[in-house]
Amino acid sequence: MYPPELVRPMREELTQLGAEELMTPEAVDAWVADKEHTGLLVVNSVCGCAAGMARPGVGIAMQHAKRPQRLATVFAGQDREATQRARQHFGQIPPSSPSMALYKNGQVVDFLPRHKIEGRTAQDVARDLTAMFEKHLGDA
Repeated sequence: MYPPELVRPMREELTQLGAEELMTPEAVDAWVADKEHTGLLVVNSVCGCAAGMARPGVGIAMQHAKRPQRLATVFAGQDREATQRARQHFGQIPPSSPSMALYKNGQVVDFLPRHKIEGRTAQDVARDLTAMFEKHLGDA
């Protein structure tokens, strides 16, 4: 497990965007159970692709006119039980971090895995996310 002081700035990159930190399995379950609001659940990480592409890409995408109503995050390598529970809600999608799941009606409707984040730019990630938003969120 990473020391809390090491990951604090990495957490803050998302919480400053309004992301709710889901630090327990119960918090994850409660967030996922909300079927009235759309949401983006980010599996955060200490890796370079999270720092250079994923978190900045989320920041850019959340400025888009059509975006999820909620933003939440679990931190792989820090909040292990919460991250494991989040991944259980992803169904058959293999675990990866960083990654992002788009929720609508309490279900994952789209997913951005690490292999579509790594080696790309934050703008590329933001474009992928906003395309997901446009495709699935309708008038949300």
